Order: sequence, then C-alpha cells, then structure tokens
Amino acid sequence: MVVGKRVAKETLLPSVREDDDDDVGLGQDPLGGIGSRPTSRPRKIYSRGSVDSQTVVRARGRSPSTGERAEDEEDGGGDKDEEDEEKSEAFDEQHRDGVCLSTDEDYDTELELEDKKDQYDPTGQACYREACKRLGVIPVSYFLRNIHQSELSMVHHGLGPQGTMALAVPLVTNTSILKLNLRDNWMEGVGGAAVADMLKENCYITEIDLSENHLGEYGVKALASMMMENTTLVLLNLSGNCLDERAARHLAEALSRNQNLQHLDLSHNQLGEAAGETLGAALAENTGLKSFNLAWNCIRGKGATAFARGLGANIFLRAVDLSYNGLGKEGAVALGEGLKENNTLEELNISINRIPPEGAIHLAVGLKVNKTIRILKMSRNPMQSAGCFAVLKAIEANPASAMEHLDFSDISVDQDFEDLFSCIKETLPNLQVKHGGKTRPLQKPKN
Repeated sequence: MVVGKRVAKETLLPSVREDDDDDVGLGQDPLGGIGSRPTSRPRKIYSRGSVDSQTVVRARGRSPSTGERAEDEEDGGGDKDEEDEEKSEAFDEQHRDGVCLSTDEDYDTELELEDKKDQYDPTGQACYREACKRLGVIPVSYFLRNIHQSELSMVHHGLGPQGTMALAVPLVTNTSILKLNLRDNWMEGVGGAAVADMLKENCYITEIDLSENHLGEYGVKALASMMMENTTLVLLNLSGNCLDERAARHLAEALSRNQNLQHLDLSHNQLGEAAGETLGAALAENTGLKSFNLAWNCIRGKGATAFARGLGANIFLRAVDLSYNGLGKEGAVALGEGLKENNTLEELNISINRIPPEGAIHLAVGLKVNKTIRILKMSRNPMQSAGCFAVLKAIEANPASAMEHLDFSDISVDQDFEDLFSCIKETLPNLQVKHGGKTRPLQKPKN
C-alpha cells in the first residue's frame, strides 16, 4: 500500500506546443506545456490533452515528438536548452503543489520485497543434495526414496567418509527415521565422527548399527562423547570396528555416565585383558545396560576376572555374551563368584572359552545359589562329561533355580549324566539340555 508520494525534483523537459495549424498556441501558458485543445475540435473525456484548465507536464526522459524536434531546430540548440532549464526551475518553484507525473522510482512505499523463504523440508532431501554437491559425492537414490521411512537399512552401500558426512547432514533434522542400519560402509573414523555429531542433535533415532565400518579409536572417541549427551539412543552396534584397549577407555567413561543405552555390541574387535579390566569397572557402575555382547574378543586372564567382578556388581544386565574369548579356568572361577551375587542376569553365553572340567565345577558353585539364570550356553568347551555333570548337579541342588535351557553342544556325556537328567526332569519339566551325544562305554578286548 502506497503511503507517500514524492514530488519529482528532477528538471523537467521543456514543454512543447502542438502546432497542428497556425492558430494553435494562442493563449497557451507561456511557461510551456501542452494546453487544452481548441474548442472547435470535439473533446473526449479521456483523450490525451483534453483536461480543461490544466497543464500536463511531461516527465523527463520521454522521447520528443516531431513538433518538439522541429521547434528545437528553429529556436536553436544551445540557447533553447538553457532557456528551457530556467523555465523548468521557475515552474518547480511556482507549481510545487501542482499535479506532476513521475517515474516509478519516485514513489516511496513501505511495501518492501522480502527475500523468498525456502520451503520447509522435514525429510532433508534438499539439504542432502546440497551437501553431496558441496562434498563432491553422488547422492544415493535409495536414501532419497526411503528417507521418510521409520526404518532405513543402507548395508553395503559403500558410502565412505565423504558419503557418510553428506548423509549425516539431513539426518540432523529428520524426524521420520527411528532405526538406522549403516553396516559395512567403510566410513572410517571421519565418517563415524560425523554420525556422532548428528546423533548429538537428532532426538528421534533410537537404534543404530555401525558395525564393520573401521571406525577405530578416532570414531569411537567421538561416539563416546555423543553417548554422554544423547538421551534417546537405546541400541548401539559397534561390532567389527578394530577397537582395542584405547577405544575401550573412551567407551568405559561413557558407560559410567550414560544410563539410557540398553543394548551394546562390541563383538568381533580386538579387546584384550586391559580392555576387560576397564570395561569391568565401568560395568559395575552402569545402571542402564540390559544386554552386552563381547563375543569374539581376547578377554582372558586378569581381564576376565575383572569383568566377572563387574558383572557380579551389576544389577541391571539381563544378557551377556562372552563366547570366543578364552576365559579359561580363572575366568570360570570368577564367573562362579559373580553369579552368587548377581540376581538379575538371565542369559549367559560362555561357549568356546577353553573352560576345563575344574573351571566348570567352580562355575557350578555359583549356580547352586543363583535364582535368575534361565539360559546357559557352554558349548565346545573342553569340560568333558564331568564338567557337564557338575553343572547339572548344581541345578538339581538349587530348588529356586530358574534354568530352562542348557547348551553343551559338541560335548559328549556319559550314562551318569543321562541318569541325572532323567531325575531332574521330574522337578524341572521345562528344562531342555542340548549336548554332543552319549559316549559309548569302553569294551574290553576279547582274548
């Protein structure tokens, strides 16, 4: 809406009288201008120059008519220009309040043209394309098609560090994706850090799989920092990322402070004795984890003992996987002590850990008093039938035992074990036992 009108202060061109005949011009305004037409000619209300008793002043910049050019030639070039300039200035002073024409630039309005605002994009497709262009990578069409889904799986897409950085940009503001699987994309530490920064801002993603991405210490350090700020993530898979003792230190600090993460997978890494000690201490303080997977690592000796102590002090864990670690006798003894104190653990997998018969016997000591273990997996350990028998005997001696499944796969048992199991079936009818078969008794050679 126009709220003001500025009077043109520019010098007006000299007005010219129309000389259609010799009589035209009599009685015209000496200051110049286009007067009204002679009375002898018919008037039209809206025709040009037909307004009575008014002078229409031409705005500067209009091309002169044929009559004007002729008059300029008759009156002389330079003198006429100076005379017209003086007349125009005089006209401005005398008719300052008159009606004048002006160009569009002369209007002063409060209606300013605002910059065009970008349309809100809740999925982030536009910013993803822009990020790809900036980082020099090709946008993933699969991601663009499924960015609005609640679950997104981008396994084996070969994103690399740059592609992961571009992907993280739209995920910062995305509100649709709740579960994200980025397994095996070779994102390395740089890509892992980009994902960590994204998770600091995103409050919708609850589960993320970053396994087999070669994150290393650099990427895990960034993720550990994220874990101390994020409050919505409940599942984190870091399997197969070349994590060692240095990475374990970062994770241990995060586990001591984060109480929202419920499921953590650190399997298929390079965590050794030192990592077992570090994670065991953090596990004793953690109050959020419900499942912890440490399979296919190198936790043994002192590390296994420290971890078992931490497990005994934890009162929230429901499932622990320590298979393929080499706990040995020391680790089995420590786990037996931990099971005496722990009253929340329901599932324990210690398969393929080089546990001998003596270790199984010490583990059975804890099973005599434990009331929560439902599933125990001890397959492929060199514990022989004697170790299996000791475990089964401990369960029989515990009237409050909650045991439902025993896995002794690839371990042969003897007749004594079979007889004991038959007796236990009467008191624990739901108990299932899996083993490697029954050994045949040795036969004396015939003479």
